[in-house]
Amino acid sequence: MTSIVLFGPPGAGKGTQATRITQSTGLPQVSTGDMLRAAVKKGTPTGIAAKQFMDAGQLVPDSIIIDLIKERVKEPDAANGLMFDGFPRTVPQAEALANITEVTHVIAIEVPDSKIVERICGRYSCSSCGAVFHDKFNPTSTKGICDECGSGELKRRADDNETTVKQRLNAYHQQTSPLADWYENRGIFHRIDGDREIDNITQDILLALK
Repeated sequence: MTSIVLFGPPGAGKGTQATRITQSTGLPQVSTGDMLRAAVKKGTPTGIAAKQFMDAGQLVPDSIIIDLIKERVKEPDAANGLMFDGFPRTVPQAEALANITEVTHVIAIEVPDSKIVERICGRYSCSSCGAVFHDKFNPTSTKGICDECGSGELKRRADDNETTVKQRLNAYHQQTSPLADWYENRGIFHRIDGDREIDNITQDILLALK
């Protein structure tokens, strides 16, 4: 069993690239959120333990997350490995993951902070159909009217503001910098320039996975 780790700052385009990696490799995409929701829904012992922390508004401890991963790798669709989206986030998590599945490639999508702020602060979505737009990159044809359904109210997320985005980016860099060094020392870390056309990013990621 071999697995891939994909990470990058918020707004780097991980979601789009994760879908393409899954289509190319056949490895299921999983995140800690996916695993938590699935375990809670199934009512597994680990899910019940996790739910207690979630209901209290607390972070789920690493020990429970690791137990979730141990359960996830036993699922039939994980026979050839998994693609972890946004996990691990710390070196201790990476060390624990290494004892569960062999990670062969770590893909880091990198985008300058200034571009991330521009991407996130300019986006808005339709409250009715969920279509996403952007002031600069994908504006609606008619201001205030959704191109997809024509009826929903266009809204911005309250936390999509410059101050909050910069705080999230600072936290990301502090958290993942040691992790990047840890994986680079193992020769499996690949930095991908995410400030380009989507197809070019995908092409470089797939080359790195060969």
